[in-house]
Amino acid sequence: MTSSEQDIIIINRDCEATLIPFGNSFILKKGDEVRITQALGGSYTVMARGSLFRIEGKDADAIGKEVMTELNDDSEVIGSANESDIWDVLKTCYDPEIPVNMVDLGLIYSCEVNDAEDGGSFIDIKMTLTAPGCGMGPMLVDEVKSKVANVSGVRDVNVELVWDPPWTQDMISEAARLDLGMY
Repeated sequence: MTSSEQDIIIINRDCEATLIPFGNSFILKKGDEVRITQALGGSYTVMARGSLFRIEGKDADAIGKEVMTELNDDSEVIGSANESDIWDVLKTCYDPEIPVNMVDLGLIYSCEVNDAEDGGSFIDIKMTLTAPGCGMGPMLVDEVKSKVANVSGVRDVNVELVWDPPWTQDMISEAARLDLGMY
């Protein structure tokens, strides 16, 4: 994060946000002061009023950033999904408190691609959270589902939040451990 991204930003319109780690919906008001702490995967984690909030890419203009648009165009699904493309998209999903994608954080346990006879693929993903009490679970599940649904050839996505095995720091990839200074 550059020093300019850590500067105080004034919210320029009322904006929906999610209180981290509780997952409660909240409105940040026009004129509120925020500081961006993380800008990864198309969403923003900001510090405001002494708490962390997540602002989705669709509301990025409220903090002076470019609005992220969804690609889903409801067109007919042709062909099968490529599993590698799905894993690449999963690497654009981030825990709002940890600057590591969910794959390298070890939160994605499995991704199965099942081709339909009449075209397209059904995707089944099993994932977990860093803590069972994390209120951000539904939001992170929705983000994974939404992003994977936009991969070419995907007909439907099922994302299951699982707790077995429980997540531990041992599941973090070696590269992510280095990025986090865990050695």
